[in-house]
Amino acid sequence: MIEEMDVPLAPLTTLRLGGPARRLVTARTDAEVVAAVRAADEAGEPLLVLGGGSNLVIGDAGFPGTVVRIATEGFALDGPLLELAAGEVWSDAVARTVAAGLAGIEFLAGIPGSAGATPVQNVGAYGQEVAETITEVVAYDRLLGESVTLSGADCAFSYRHSRFKADPDRYVVLRVRFRLADEGGLSSPVKYAEVARSLGVGAGERVKLSEAHAEVLRLRAGKGMVLDPADHDTWSAGSFFTNPVLTDRQFAAFTARLGDLRAPSYPAGEGRTKTSAAWLIDNAGFRKGHGSGPATLSTKHTLALTNRGSATTEDLLALAREVRDGVRAAFGVELVNEPVMVGVSL
Repeated sequence: MIEEMDVPLAPLTTLRLGGPARRLVTARTDAEVVAAVRAADEAGEPLLVLGGGSNLVIGDAGFPGTVVRIATEGFALDGPLLELAAGEVWSDAVARTVAAGLAGIEFLAGIPGSAGATPVQNVGAYGQEVAETITEVVAYDRLLGESVTLSGADCAFSYRHSRFKADPDRYVVLRVRFRLADEGGLSSPVKYAEVARSLGVGAGERVKLSEAHAEVLRLRAGKGMVLDPADHDTWSAGSFFTNPVLTDRQFAAFTARLGDLRAPSYPAGEGRTKTSAAWLIDNAGFRKGHGSGPATLSTKHTLALTNRGSATTEDLLALAREVRDGVRAAFGVELVNEPVMVGVSL
C-alpha cells in the first residue's frame, strides 16, 4: 500500500481535470483496499474510491479526504467463467477474452476504465451491457464491515444503473465474475444497427469474434472514444449524458414539440421509451466542436465534452449546463449526466 499527501487528481482521470486529494492511498490487493476503506471510515474521513478515472468529474478544489485508488490485478478464466479484479484495465480484459475465443463482452471493447466500475454503471455499448454476463460481484460492504458476494440479480441492473450506483457510499467493488460463451469463434448476435451496417450483416447475425472486436474499436476511435493522449477529443469522460428514458406522457409531449423532425425512439420497458441524447444535443443546435473556450464538444461526437488542454472543471460544467439548458428549452427533455460528480454538480 502506498500513501501520498496532496496529490493532484487530474492526471488520474481521463478528463485531466480536478484538484488535489488531501491523501491518496494506492491499494494493490483486495486486503489493502478493504483496510484503507475501513481505516477511513473508522476515522470519519470523506472517502473517494478511484479506479480508472474514466467516468468521473472532480471539482477544481479537489477532494478533502482520502482517495483510495484501486490498482488490484487479477484475470482468471475457467472455461467460460471469467473473474476480474476490480483494478484490471477493462479494455485489456475484453481483448484477452476475445483472444481466448469467448463471446459476451466483445462489443464493449475500447471502453476506458477499470473492471470494478463496470457493474456500477452497468456499462454498455453497441447493443451489449455487462448485466447480460455478470454472475456475481464481490464487494466490501461498508455498512456491514465485511466482504459480500452479490448475485447478478441482486445487483438490480437497469439502464446505466445498479444497486451500487443507487447506494454509492455502501459498496466497494473488489471482484467481478462473468459467464461468457464459446460460440465456436463467432460473436454474440449483432444487435446494434450501426455495427451491423459497418460489418455488412443483418441484425441478429454473428460474425467472427475478432472482426466484431476490431470493428467496435474502429467505430469508437472514429468518435474519439478510444484513449489517445495526443488527441484532445479523447480527453473526456465518454458520453457525458445518458439517453433519456421517457414515460408515455413525457414522450407524447416531446413528440408534439418536434414538428417535422423525427427523433430516434426505442422501447425501454412497459410505458417507457428511450430517445437519443446525441440527437437531442445536435438538433438543439450544438454541433460537433461547439464551444470557443478550453472546454468544447468533441469534434467527433456531440455526446463527449472535452478538455482541449487548459480547461478547468468549471469550464467543463459551464459547457454541460449550456447544453443541458439548450436541450430543455428546445425539446422539454432534461438531460442527466452520466459521470459521477465529486464536489460539484450541474
